[in-house]
Parts: sequence; C-alpha cells; structure tokens
Amino acid sequence: MSDTDLRAFYTRYIETLNAHDFAGVREFLSDDLTYFGDAVTADLIVSALSDLGNTVPDLHWEIQELSVNGDHLAARLLNTGTPAKEWLSVPPSGASFEIVEFAVYHVRDGRFVHMTNVHDAEALRRQLAA
Repeated sequence: MSDTDLRAFYTRYIETLNAHDFAGVREFLSDDLTYFGDAVTADLIVSALSDLGNTVPDLHWEIQELSVNGDHLAARLLNTGTPAKEWLSVPPSGASFEIVEFAVYHVRDGRFVHMTNVHDAEALRRQLAA
C-alpha cells in the first residue's frame, strides 16, 4: 500500500472505532495478528474493544499525528470519554478523561498484522478520581 493508501486505511479504522462499530474492526485485522508480540485472534481484539466501548460509551479517538514508513504506521492519538462503569479500578463518577495514546502498527495485504499501543494509565486514573 502507498503512504496515501495507508493513511486512508488508518483514517477509516479510526472512523470505525469512533462509530463504535467494533465488529466492523474485524475487516482491518489479519488472521495472523500479534498484539505486543503475542499471537491474538481478531475475535479477542473485537471483544476487548466492545468491552471498552461498553465501559466508556462516548469513547472517542482523534488522530493528532500519523507517520507512515513503508508498511508501518505510528500514531499519536487523543482519547476522550466518560466511563459509565468501573474502569482501571476507578468507579464511575461522571468525570471525563483526555489522554494521549501512542500506537504502532504493521500492515500487510491491507490488514493489521501487528498492533501495539500505550497510554499513561496513571494520568487516566487521576483524571477519573478527581
């Protein structure tokens, strides 16, 4: 895929996440997928995202920066939301959060074959407990 195609692919992926069409995320995932280097199934990723969407019903991802290098993507995202259920051992209080997520992906044949993402969970907990 060209840089332009990868950017469009990733933008569609984020749009699918923001629509909370977590079953639709499956189209972006390879059957041969790793997450943090561990083999996972597309069903596991979809289930985890669905659980997250149920916990934070207004969860929103916004691309802040996107870098493409060959078949690799790196993104800095702004994530916002208000948990409706306990999350990260913090009960729902009506508090919202805004955190930065860093994500790295490898794409092959138009699908993610590797995914990694990190965010500051302590900053998230502090915002939710405030």
